[in-house]
Amino acid sequence: MRPPRLREGSLVAVVAPAGPVERARLAEGVAALESWGLRVRVGEHVLDRHPRLPYLAGTDADRAADLQDAWCDPAVEAVVCARGGYGCQRLVDLLDWAALAAAGPKVLAGSSDVTALHAAFGANLDLVTLFAPMVAGKLFDAGAREHLRATLFDPESTVVLTGPRVSTAEHGVAEGVTCGGTLSLLAADVGSLDAAPPPDGSILLLEDVGEDPYRVDRLLTQLLRAGWFTGVTGVALGSWAECGEPREVYAVVADLLGGLGVPMVWELGFGHCPEQLTVPLGVSARLDADDGTLTLAEPALA
Repeated sequence: MRPPRLREGSLVAVVAPAGPVERARLAEGVAALESWGLRVRVGEHVLDRHPRLPYLAGTDADRAADLQDAWCDPAVEAVVCARGGYGCQRLVDLLDWAALAAAGPKVLAGSSDVTALHAAFGANLDLVTLFAPMVAGKLFDAGAREHLRATLFDPESTVVLTGPRVSTAEHGVAEGVTCGGTLSLLAADVGSLDAAPPPDGSILLLEDVGEDPYRVDRLLTQLLRAGWFTGVTGVALGSWAECGEPREVYAVVADLLGGLGVPMVWELGFGHCPEQLTVPLGVSARLDADDGTLTLAEPALA
């Protein structure tokens, strides 16, 4: 299902399902959303801190409650995640999926650790979600804001995705349904109930941050051994910020994925990078590795 697009006056809920949020960055992100004509409601526990685990924005129960309450409120049209870090996996089994399904389709936007929620929402709700910049993150710059705004309000204008540094890794054209996200989260989810390998006819999106080349090797090897690439028709790689020398990361990826025989591009422009693109997951698309474009068969939002 494609969620409805937003319009001026739409109510957006900001939640913090993962790491702790900085008040100043939150205020800046909320102001940006409001400047687009959106009404913004900040979750009750967004600025909380876990009493014992400093890497979490409050307790699991409170973070899950903010997400659940926002999604199940009929007035809310989009749920936007404040930042990543770690913690989304801890929420998946605390959510009432029947209640979330009954609330109907709406926008879920976030990236990085939110990959765990994208996988769960896709599996449980059969919903298109947005792998998008975090509104209280360090990379919510002017370019990222504008592409997110355009995707939310005028999704027809963002059906062709490409980045300034995109290049061909493996030639060819692939068609399939987009899936994936942050590599380390995909690997960490292997074996969980809502993290089956991509079905036949999938275009896999992969990016990460802060993983040394040998760790990228280990994560990709884990997915390969788990059968994750069996149904993949194409691979679109995003950013690899703080993952060591780019040439070393590329060498690892080429060594492990080059033999798949599917079209592949480097640095499409999504992930932990300046002016990051908002990329929908769960939509039919065409990856042209020679042109360096990912073209959606239809807009991300209805």
